[in-house]
Amino acid sequence: MGADLLAIVDIRASQINRCAWCLDMHTADARKAGVEQRKIDLIAAWHEAPALFTEREPAALALTEQVTLLHHEGVTDDVWARVSAVYDEKETVHLLMAIAVINVWNRMNVTARTDLPPEPATAG
Repeated sequence: MGADLLAIVDIRASQINRCAWCLDMHTADARKAGVEQRKIDLIAAWHEAPALFTEREPAALALTEQVTLLHHEGVTDDVWARVSAVYDEKETVHLLMAIAVINVWNRMNVTARTDLPPEPATAG
């Protein structure tokens, strides 16, 4: 599983959890991993922009949303089948662990009210 996909997952969970610190970090990670800015900008609206995402990305995003919002309806059979269709068992475990980890980090940063890191100094 590539850094680009993991950054996309981290961004989506961080959007849902409203973790600005993580969003700041993971959008930068996504750019470093080669994710197009347009795709980064539209992660929150991935359902409405299917042409921008690979076959595997929407499955990961759907799982990210349902795991992050587990209390709503759990993970549906449809989403699990979608993930299983494009990820093998090992990749699915890796994806699920990545979603779990970002949710823990989001919750810690939101709870602790972690401020955004300072902007780097620019040459003037």
